[in-house]
This record gives sequence, C-alpha cells and structure tokens, in this order.
Amino acid sequence: ITLSFALFFSWLRPVWVAIFIILFDLYWTLKVFYLSSHQIVSFRRMRKYLKTDWQEKLKDFPKCKDIYQLVILPMAKENWEVVEETLESLKNCVYPKDKMIIVLAQEESGGEAAEKIGELAQEHYGKCFHRFLVTVHPENLEGEVRGKGSNMAFAGKEIRKTIEKEKIPLKSIIVSAFDIDTKVFPQYFLCLTYHYLTAQNPERSSFQPIPLYHNNIWQSPALTRVVAASNSFWQMMQQEKPEQLVTYSSHSMPAAVFFGVGYPSNVVSDDSRIFWKSFLKFDGDYQVVPLYYPVSMDVVVGKSFGRTILNQYKQQKRWAWGCIEIPYIIFGFLKNKKIPLGKKIFHSLVLLDGFWSWACASLLIFFLGWLPLLLGGEEFNISLLSYNLPRLTGFILTFSMIGMITGALINICFIPPRPKKMSWLKNLSMILQWFLLPFTLIIFGAFPALDAQIRLILGKHLEFWNTPKPRKNYSR
Repeated sequence: ITLSFALFFSWLRPVWVAIFIILFDLYWTLKVFYLSSHQIVSFRRMRKYLKTDWQEKLKDFPKCKDIYQLVILPMAKENWEVVEETLESLKNCVYPKDKMIIVLAQEESGGEAAEKIGELAQEHYGKCFHRFLVTVHPENLEGEVRGKGSNMAFAGKEIRKTIEKEKIPLKSIIVSAFDIDTKVFPQYFLCLTYHYLTAQNPERSSFQPIPLYHNNIWQSPALTRVVAASNSFWQMMQQEKPEQLVTYSSHSMPAAVFFGVGYPSNVVSDDSRIFWKSFLKFDGDYQVVPLYYPVSMDVVVGKSFGRTILNQYKQQKRWAWGCIEIPYIIFGFLKNKKIPLGKKIFHSLVLLDGFWSWACASLLIFFLGWLPLLLGGEEFNISLLSYNLPRLTGFILTFSMIGMITGALINICFIPPRPKKMSWLKNLSMILQWFLLPFTLIIFGAFPALDAQIRLILGKHLEFWNTPKPRKNYSR
C-alpha cells in the first residue's frame, strides 16, 4: 500500500511527495544516530561481559550449584562437522558437566546419515554430560508444521520423561533452544545462570544472547557477511531496548515456561512465537532479559555463489514470515482482557512499525527520491524544489553513513583471526564489503519482506526451509 501510494502521488501531487521524502530521510538519519548510539553501548557492554569472571560473580549465589542447563539442538540434514563443532563447544564451556543435559534432536527424514551422526555423537559425547539424549522426531505428525519448532516440542516431551524420572525440579532447569550451528562462548551458561538468579522475575523471563555469525565468516562471500553482520548489529541495538526485545533464534527460558506453555509445533517462526505464547498466557507479565553475551553461528554459504545468494534470500524470507505474529498477537490481545491496554498498543505498534520498515524503508530511502522527478511532469521539474530535491536528500543521507561507518568499525573489532591459508586481501574485503550495504538492504531486506507479507495477505502458506550449513576446511 505504501509503495502504491508513493507511485500514485508522485504523479498526482509531486510536491507533497517531495516534502515527504525530505522529512522521511531526515527522520531516518536521526534514527540512524539514535540506533548507532545503542549499538556502541551494547558492543562495549558485550566486550565487558566477555572479560567478566562470571564464576566469581556466582560465588554469592549458592543456589547456582542446583541449576541444570538443558540444551536442545534440533537438526535436519547437517553434516557431522557442524554437529561436532557445536557439541565440542558445549563440552569445553565453563560449567559443571554433571549439571548439563544435552538433547540432539534429529528428524526421521534425515535417514541413515542422521542415524550415523547420532551414533557418533553418543560415542564421542555420551559420557561427557549428566545426560546425553538423541531423539528422532517422526514425520507427518498430526497438527504439526515441519521444522525446528515441531522437532523442539517433540524432543522436549522425550527429555521430560528423564527429568521426571530423576525428580529434578523444573525451577532448577534452564532450557536453551539452540540452532544446531550455535557454538557457545566459554562462560555463556555462567552468565545465563547469573542473569537467571538475579532477574526480577526469572520464572516470567526468557534470556537472549547476541548472535554473532563467526563460525564460517572467513569462508563466506561479502554479500552474506554484510547481511549476517547487519543482523548482529540489529540484535545489539535491541538489547538496549528490553521492553521491545523478543526471543530470536538461539535463546533460553525457564523449564517451567518451556513445558508449561508448550513449545510451538505448528508454526514456522517458533522462536518469536514461544515469547508471544508466554506473553499471552501470563497476561502480559513476561519479558526478555538481554544477556549482552554472544553465541556464534553460521553465515549463509552455499555450494556455489548463485546458491549462496538464493539460500540467503530464502532464509531472509523465512525470518520475514514472522509477520504472521501480527494477526496472532492482535487477536490474542482482543481475547485477553487482563493485559493492560497500554502494553497492547505499545507492542502492536512496535510490531507493525518493525515489519513495515523492513519491507518499505530502504526502498523509500533509495528510490522514492527519484519518483517525483520521473512522474511529476514538466511543471514540477522546472520548479526550484525539483532542482534541490536530489541534492538535499543526498546531503541528508550522507550524514546517515555514520551508521555504516559505526558498523564497519565494530565489525573489524570483533571478527575472529583470519585463517593462515587465506590471503591478506580478505582483510581488505572485510572493510570494502560495507559499500554493499544499500544493495543488501533491498535485495535481502525489502524484497524478501515484501514477498512474505504479500504471501500472508494472499493467504498463502510458507513451508519451513532449513538453511544448509556446508563446511570448508581451512587451518586457523
């Protein structure tokens, strides 16, 4: 609708559109400054937390010795290298292994290859933790949507049998719902436990780390690196706005919530849906606690450059399918009379603004400025406003480059060391890649978001698409 109005009024009322363009560009420039300040603060706090001795901080909390970490790792058809790297990071993390329960949640559709990986995992890691369980999620269970959510829900039901058998209190368990490529930094679970024990209402809170896409960053092309880094930066900014924070990708929550609310098995966007289910169930008394502590995941990489581009688009479209949360929470708000009206309005507006901006903002910024010149007719084109419009908007947007520069500098500060066999030119590409940002915002931002939203409007279904995670061997 927004883009249609922009086209129509550029022809009918070009002066109106020109004024709107100037104000819109000015608004986004100010917003870039605002978000960049959040990004810098969040980055500095993340670096501080990485240097913090969380074991020392937990000495004041005797209850920490009773906390179990339940980690569920849903997988589809990933290879052994991906699974091994994740399990190795869990094995090497700083947390009592007798208080860790690991579930490798496989799909029946994975076939013999997945079965062999399960056997390897049991052989190498079966005795490293308090419990190590391999589950196999059957295909085509009634009422389920194929994907991570249904696998997580099934794995949860299986591991709960063990928990009940051992009589471990649910209040002593924190569940981490991780992607299979999620590698934890050494003190992640110590940091998580500290935040759980110090949270104002831990039984009504989820806990969100910052996703960094470092696992294969040196083996990925510039385009997908920029997309991945942009996502990390957005999550950094969101950590500074906990009132808006929603669970994303890899996250943690109390076991009582995981089992009591029920992990969603009938949606594609399970990571955000579990938050909104909890928010509605507890009448708005549910929030996400920012951890300011990272986990590492994969940048999208395909078997060829063309396949990489396609995979990145598909992944972004799947994430953008989160727009389905809009009708879900609005109908949920209408049914639930106990949630304060202010909270309903706030979260509805935040969600609407977020998905609208995702689909429209970059297109309006980079293309709308030319529409009045192209469609406004001779009368507008000979006006002073027509002459100054591209110059003024260009001048305003030049200032917004502060966001790109901030992102580039932060990215350089925390990327892992370059593998020895790679040329030093790769370091240069890590800087030059940011000139691709306008392109990635449109191709991998606006277009997949529009694709997903149009599908939703037309009532079309989107299947869960699992992002392939190939590996290339480089010595570090």
